[in-house]
Amino acid sequence: MFALIEAAGWPIWFLLVASVIAVALILERLIVLRHEKIVPRGLLDQVVDAYRKQGVSSQLVENLYQDSALGRVLAAGLRNHKAPRPVMKEAIEDEGRAVTHELERFLTTLGTIASISPLMGLFGTVVGMIEIFGSQAPTGNNPVQLAHGISVALYNTAFGLMIAIPAMIFFRYFRGKVEGFVVEMEQQASRLVDIVHGDRK
Repeated sequence: MFALIEAAGWPIWFLLVASVIAVALILERLIVLRHEKIVPRGLLDQVVDAYRKQGVSSQLVENLYQDSALGRVLAAGLRNHKAPRPVMKEAIEDEGRAVTHELERFLTTLGTIASISPLMGLFGTVVGMIEIFGSQAPTGNNPVQLAHGISVALYNTAFGLMIAIPAMIFFRYFRGKVEGFVVEMEQQASRLVDIVHGDRK
């Protein structure tokens, strides 16, 4: 491994740092963006059942808020269950925006790494090309410097693509997952509003 890094030259260090950050972000998002943690199955039914049996209590709202992302959205609605329908929906939408922002946490960084990794690889390629041209001398070529320049150029390009491709795949995957969660939370929150205001049984 160290021989590979040595052959790739000093520009590879920027790519190594980017790869470590990308792996850490991917693992963190895989742990956080789990369906049962964001939109637990059956939570709305439990909330509706508790609402019909005992009404809205501060304990119910607090427990719901601590439960999950969907719980936070539903709790925002229950806090305003006595308010008119538009006010309740607005409270849900405000909390939903905050939850969505948290779900998208670190995705911009991951997308940035996916975008700039090929550019960092290209930078290493340019450095390698400079070394190649620097090996040209009036007395002849320096084979060692020429080989090192080629190694720097090729390794950095390859490593930049190796980071960018999985980072972009996971970035798109997480974005799609977050969008799916948001749609699901919107649907369940709308059902809660309809039930509280007597539009749906």
